[in-house]
Amino acid sequence: MQNKDLKHIEQAINEEIAKTEVAIVRYKDLTKPIAPENAIGRISRMDAINNKTVNEAALKNAERKLKNLKVALANINDTDFGLCFKCHNQIPLGRILLMPHTRHCVNCAR
Repeated sequence: MQNKDLKHIEQAINEEIAKTEVAIVRYKDLTKPIAPENAIGRISRMDAINNKTVNEAALKNAERKLKNLKVALANINDTDFGLCFKCHNQIPLGRILLMPHTRHCVNCAR
């Protein structure tokens, strides 16, 4: 992979890390416990609990994505960066820019 491509990928990873960190803060706020003394109706409470569960799943995914982005950033100068873990073919630059934390080409990711 060319040096200018690596710089472009590094910039994309840093931008994605910043976005993901902001999302994690937001999800943590949305997953705070729902106090039972809140005067909301039974249906509203059930809806709030359901939303909390959805946000907890989103938080878990965002934390996993952040971890993978940091690993990708740490490995960006490795000789095998940008190679599919499964088939060892070059992952297209567009895919890496779209999903910098990806470790598989499109065919192997299916």
